[in-house]
Amino acid sequence: MPGLTSKILERLTAPTDGSQYTLLFDGELPGFGARITAAGVISFTLDYRIRGRRRRYTLGRWPELPVLAARNEAIELRQRIRNGVDPAAERERQRLKNPTMRDLARDYLSRYAAEFKRPKSVREDRRLFENIIGPRLGRQPVAAVTRTDLENLHRTLRATPYQANRVLALLSKAFGLAIEWGWREDNPARGVKNYGEQKRHERWLNREEIRRVLGVLRNFSDQQSANALRLLLYTDARKYEALTARWEDFDFDGGRWTKPSHRTKQKRTETIPLSRVALWLLKRMRRGAAEPPSGWLFPERKADTHQEDLKGAWGEVRKLAKLDAVRIHDLRHTFASHLVSSGESLPVVGRLLGHTQAATTMRYAHLADQALREAVNRFGRRPQR
Repeated sequence: MPGLTSKILERLTAPTDGSQYTLLFDGELPGFGARITAAGVISFTLDYRIRGRRRRYTLGRWPELPVLAARNEAIELRQRIRNGVDPAAERERQRLKNPTMRDLARDYLSRYAAEFKRPKSVREDRRLFENIIGPRLGRQPVAAVTRTDLENLHRTLRATPYQANRVLALLSKAFGLAIEWGWREDNPARGVKNYGEQKRHERWLNREEIRRVLGVLRNFSDQQSANALRLLLYTDARKYEALTARWEDFDFDGGRWTKPSHRTKQKRTETIPLSRVALWLLKRMRRGAAEPPSGWLFPERKADTHQEDLKGAWGEVRKLAKLDAVRIHDLRHTFASHLVSSGESLPVVGRLLGHTQAATTMRYAHLADQALREAVNRFGRRPQR
């Protein structure tokens, strides 16, 4: 078996059972391997035996930790193990002495977030820990943090209520894990009140606005980003689902797109039917591929991975199409709103959008009422016999 490489890791398939993981060992360095969870998170591990006991040590998460750096760290650890040092026990002893909030942040990210949250959410959690929580509470022992400490931190963020509440929610989850890990007995975030948040007005494009967007995309300089935006407009996909899509996810004969569980928000496999225009777009993209299509639909140009974002492209498209305050996510609202307005039922739309709660789809209820009213009016216009 060859040694682990980035290309091999990109091809790893996540297990379908959320409680399981798949472990792939390196063919060159004994005990060194990579683990992929059902959420699609890949981490490097080192299996070893010391004093007759089998142990597993987690090195870090890929791609934040490159393959070469992980391999070098594993080599150094193997040397320490030969000298009688148990790195897993050493790490545990150090943390159990008196873990600080920095320790809690590190363990939250590696033991929980990396396993169960999407990469984008992990990056946001890390940002909040590093930029907001760490500077204020990082050196404080986990067991010594009080509700007053969290209220004071929350209060310093009152000018940005949304961010203040996200910090509070993150701390509440982290302290909940600290209780499970035996680091403290209560959750100091419990009872701290959230600030009121002004609900953002939901926006979707009307037919004229869609026509303007498609006109801009037709002559847009970056046609790969243009195709990604078209796919969002023609389907129910979230941005992350589209950018991480692979050609093998699509059944062109059956007209279906299967989204693997580790690439969906709900962490479950979703199979959706594709419209004629979506299939037309995908077939055109496949014909225009420089090579036989394999791998990512939207590859990164300078690396063997997928395109990371569409923010810059969408900002330019939105400006050229003369649209104000329209987010990329509003393209998903546009797809749903036009389905409902045309008379499609809320349960069907909810299934297409991958909603697990009917209440999530109820935001489109007024459009459904409008479609029903138009149907009643059409009946009322029939001549009476």
